[in-house]
Amino acid sequence: MILLYETADAQRNKGFIDELQKFGSFELVCWDDWSNEGLGELAEKLEGSLVLFRVRRPSAARFLEDQKIRLVNRAEVNRIANDKWQSYQFMQLMGVPVIPTYREAIEFPCVAKTADGHGGTGVELVHSADEIPAEASIFQPVIEHGADVRAYVIGDEVVGAVERSSADSFKANYSLGGKAEKYILTAAQEQDVLKIARALKSDYIGVDFLLLPDGRHVFNEIEDPVGARSFYETHDENIAELLVQHLQKLEKDAPFRPL
Repeated sequence: MILLYETADAQRNKGFIDELQKFGSFELVCWDDWSNEGLGELAEKLEGSLVLFRVRRPSAARFLEDQKIRLVNRAEVNRIANDKWQSYQFMQLMGVPVIPTYREAIEFPCVAKTADGHGGTGVELVHSADEIPAEASIFQPVIEHGADVRAYVIGDEVVGAVERSSADSFKANYSLGGKAEKYILTAAQEQDVLKIARALKSDYIGVDFLLLPDGRHVFNEIEDPVGARSFYETHDENIAELLVQHLQKLEKDAPFRPL
């Protein structure tokens, strides 16, 4: 199996990479040339391998799949998860509750987002049109909530969930200093999370939603590739081991598994 990262991300995620290599036989490939020529070279290097695709490059993922490279997650997951507008449309299509989302600001204050931000980047609370960042293309009302939850899904199973909160920011991302605690999904929440994962035919994603004061939940984002730092802080299970077990099953069944 091959583990594909961009160089800078591989350095930031060394701990997770080490864990994966502890439980599975991975060749780490760091790649930064996404030109047509670079993608051609990469396809040759990946040929015949199951590839854990830890890159936010939807067009590159599509090119590699067109060359019959087996990616985890598949290109369509990468495309939807890394375009917030596409994510919201997809979740609405699935009939799960989502935050109202618009292409322009219809009220203030509101939350302005870039379409391709992740980990809390590209997300700003704005109070007037003058404060809207030039890169912002998605706008949402400010939703009162106590915390947000990330559910980790491997294949058809929710392997754990983390409740994240912040006392001094409307962003609760663990990487930005938010507090993380283990969270047990309700039956309704798990049903909605799995509805998303199964429709995507994903192998390893994070699904984020907000907890509202009245007990309801509304979905916010899909993460691919998803980070696991908050999972390690809150769970006894090793998510790298669980993921490797899933990948080994995929590798065994790959000839019979449609894209």
